[in-house]
Amino acid sequence: MLAVKEIDVYYGAIHALKKFSLDVEEGSIVTLIGANGAGKTTVLKTISGILRPTTGSVMFKGQDLVKVPPEKIVALGISQVPEGRRVFQTMSVLENLEMGAYLRSDKKEIQKDLENIFLRFPRLKERRKQSAGTLSGGEQQMLAIGRALMAQPELLLMDEPSMGLAPLLVKEIFEIIKDINSRGTTVLLVEQNANMALTIADQAYVIETGEIVLQGAAEELMRSEEVKKAYLGG
Repeated sequence: MLAVKEIDVYYGAIHALKKFSLDVEEGSIVTLIGANGAGKTTVLKTISGILRPTTGSVMFKGQDLVKVPPEKIVALGISQVPEGRRVFQTMSVLENLEMGAYLRSDKKEIQKDLENIFLRFPRLKERRKQSAGTLSGGEQQMLAIGRALMAQPELLLMDEPSMGLAPLLVKEIFEIIKDINSRGTTVLLVEQNANMALTIADQAYVIETGEIVLQGAAEELMRSEEVKKAYLGG
């Protein structure tokens, strides 16, 4: 579904991604793990069209996204749940969700999707008139996920969804990711909680200073001594 091939990305003089490649099969959960500053968010921003690679290609269902503007990438079927949630603080929960569907005009379908989001996240339904900035961290994460799903993505990019959440909520968020995937949405997950990420993923990549240093089935990586030492506290 997605093939990132040999991309180089720079922030000014900083070479953030070096000949970086990654594949995402349709229907799978793929996780990208690595330390802070390794380049994980840069990968997602490049797929979303927020950053442009100087070399290489980003192929989504056979189409190169390198020169496609971000809003067109959303229309093609890729949505992102950004790091730090980035909800529209002063807008209501309902308005935030409606923003997720801003490219859509199928009012009946939008309404149906809204009802599904409220079924999946009852807390959002209870707080739908509340401004998003007054929600707890966990509720804001649910809102960010719901907003991304309102665009009806085929591929969902998730950037550190468990960051700053209590352990019980982290478990809940990972259950939600598995559920989203089981309903047919492919997921590319960037996550510092390597243990949880590897537990739910099919394939995994380890990134260090902008380069892939390990890749393979998530189960295999979980057993790797290198990964255990560096990321799983073993």
